[in-house]
Amino acid sequence: MATTITMPQLGETVTEGTVAQWLKNVGDSVEKYETFVEVSTDKVSAEVPSPVSGTILEIIAKEGETVPTGAPIAVIQEIGGAEVAAPATHVPAAPTAPARPQADHGARAGSNGASVNAPDVLRRVSPAVRRLAREHRVELAGVRGTGAGGRITANDVIAAAAHGPASGVAAAIVAERPAPLAPASRTRPPTAPVPGELLPLTQARKIIAQRMVESKHTAPHAWTMVEVDVTNLWAWRQREKERFARDRGAPLTLLPFFVRAVVESLHAFPLMNARFTDDGILVHKDVHVGIAVALDSNLMVPVIRDADSLSIAGIALAAARLIERARIGKLSADDLAGGTFTVNNTGANGSVLSAPILNGGQAGIVTMEAVVKRPVVVDGDAIAVRSIMNVCLSLDHRVVDGAVASAFLVDLKKRLQAMGPSGSL
Repeated sequence: MATTITMPQLGETVTEGTVAQWLKNVGDSVEKYETFVEVSTDKVSAEVPSPVSGTILEIIAKEGETVPTGAPIAVIQEIGGAEVAAPATHVPAAPTAPARPQADHGARAGSNGASVNAPDVLRRVSPAVRRLAREHRVELAGVRGTGAGGRITANDVIAAAAHGPASGVAAAIVAERPAPLAPASRTRPPTAPVPGELLPLTQARKIIAQRMVESKHTAPHAWTMVEVDVTNLWAWRQREKERFARDRGAPLTLLPFFVRAVVESLHAFPLMNARFTDDGILVHKDVHVGIAVALDSNLMVPVIRDADSLSIAGIALAAARLIERARIGKLSADDLAGGTFTVNNTGANGSVLSAPILNGGQAGIVTMEAVVKRPVVVDGDAIAVRSIMNVCLSLDHRVVDGAVASAFLVDLKKRLQAMGPSGSL
């Protein structure tokens, strides 16, 4: 019996996917639940497990090809099924490397002490693992893979980064390219482009560009901003952060405080937690808050589901898990689906003012800008130094008007300014 494998849907609004890498060739056997292909969208790379045990009969979609969700990408001949002749032509995939011992870290080494992988092994490294290697400055040529057929996995990269080149794991921790000195004796970041270089578009960057253009063309964006005095909130977070990190094992940033205030304001102004449809404005029952996470070459927005049901501490833990999964390339489609409103911490990059683009299908996106100490007029016309943060909101003017958006921001400002050291996490 032959089973046709189709492109999975990697999120509610995702309509297509790209075959990133075939891990099996035509004629290779595959076990049920074994990963045999990797697919990607602009937001996530996912390993697709086989639903059956059998043999790869046909590969339909080439590596790099983008096809609609539900479109056939491969055919598997199930074990015990009637034999079906393989088609005369098929799409060749990269040859599979001979199986290696899974934990053979005493393998041959190059002149620098790092093991040397064959080119076919390096071609089979997944996009997520390549991204992880770049982040940890790990040279993949020196990482001994423990996956099937010697395949390099995320755990192999993490182990190499943790042990370094002098360990039993044969790895070399290096920059992606030498960092030339700039005129002012500053080094170029390892991932910085070379002037005059044409950077090819990755599939992720192509789709991000499409989505951003669609959002700006589809939703009439409006923008507004308030200044928020977060002096007391800042003091509260400063008091709690060391104890929280020690007891909970996660950082306590301003983000969870901000998200908690946002979800309370969304309950007060539910029209901000809505989306425009041709049949009317759909006001969501659930509050699923997306948090923008900037990576080296991508921007991902994992979602804190039912954020209104979580305490500040609960939001901090949920955000820390999502951010870590994003950084190591382990976000799932479920992690990225279903957001109803987005929070962007642009202040982490030093920004004091920004006008974000709406996440498709949402009525609003709000930014936390950098906290800056400024002299301000306080009660009695006195001047005091306070910690001030700009909060910016982009909105879909088809869903909400300026009055509602301004009222939402004013409510958010009051909630943030009411937070202080007497509060509870």
